Amino acid sequence: MLEITPLAWIVTIAVIVGLLAFDLIYAALRPHQVGFKEATAWSIFYIAIAIAFGFVFMAFAGGDFGAQYFAGYIVEKSLSVDNLFVFVIIMATFAVPQAHQHKALTFGIIIALVLRAIFIVLGATLLNAFAFMFLLFGLLLIFTAVQLFRHRDEEPEVQDNALVKLTKRVIPVTEEYDGGKLFTRIDGKKLATPLFVALIAIGSTDLLFALDSIPAVFGVTSEPYIVFVANAFALLGLRALFFLVKGLLDRLVYLSIGLAIILAFIGVKLILHWAHGIWDGVPTVSTNISLIVIGVVLAITTVASLIKSKNDPEAKAKPGSLKATSHSHDQADHTA
Repeated sequence: MLEITPLAWIVTIAVIVGLLAFDLIYAALRPHQVGFKEATAWSIFYIAIAIAFGFVFMAFAGGDFGAQYFAGYIVEKSLSVDNLFVFVIIMATFAVPQAHQHKALTFGIIIALVLRAIFIVLGATLLNAFAFMFLLFGLLLIFTAVQLFRHRDEEPEVQDNALVKLTKRVIPVTEEYDGGKLFTRIDGKKLATPLFVALIAIGSTDLLFALDSIPAVFGVTSEPYIVFVANAFALLGLRALFFLVKGLLDRLVYLSIGLAIILAFIGVKLILHWAHGIWDGVPTVSTNISLIVIGVVLAITTVASLIKSKNDPEAKAKPGSLKATSHSHDQADHTA
């Protein structure tokens, strides 16, 4: 079992909070449209930090725990690309100005980190207390994989988000943006701006993503510290990655299929782990095999997507949905 001292936890959290604070202050002081070169530099910076942390962690904790970290990081990074699809839809739906998308994403990432930290604590507690939670997590991931595959060509309807609807019902919202402000005053009344609603949409959407990403990373490691840092470093680079690849996302036409396969694989891995605790003869899947499978699936998915988009320029990627959208229901009714 991995032993992490309170000091190590404090230093790790301080570094992550410091990076987030720098990102947020930078976004607030210099609201601007992030260009390709800037996004590339920030992406390289955050990936380099994640890799450097992995090697330092491996030197202190050992190769096995280091491999678990890198496997968890790759899983979370690949799943975060699906988040980017939804972020693009949210930015377009609420017409967030280019200059303030940086701020919206940084706030959204902070919300995501807080929510996932809560999920990690709950998940670790449940797994330690009840061995059958491995079975439940595995079944949840397989169910998610099946739903994602079934609705791989759909887009989630952001306006139908329950928290977004509740926010608009409870808080008066203006139709106009007021710079980068979350709230504004009109005729003496305090109103929320569309930027505030966009943040609610980003945060609540990521809550849904956490329902599959947290069990998925617990499928490659049972160590809460590794789960936390893998999530944190994957999310830290999400803002820069958004500006870097948002123009290329349309070309990843098979991404949802690849992610569905990865989620199903990890789900089976969790079920085998649970079964092995009851029957010794049941095989388990090692971290190294997980790394290979995840890497191969992502490589094949990316190459196949690029070939498809090159041969068929009309083919556009979709983030996929965990349920049939009302739009698809309408189409089905119309067809009938």
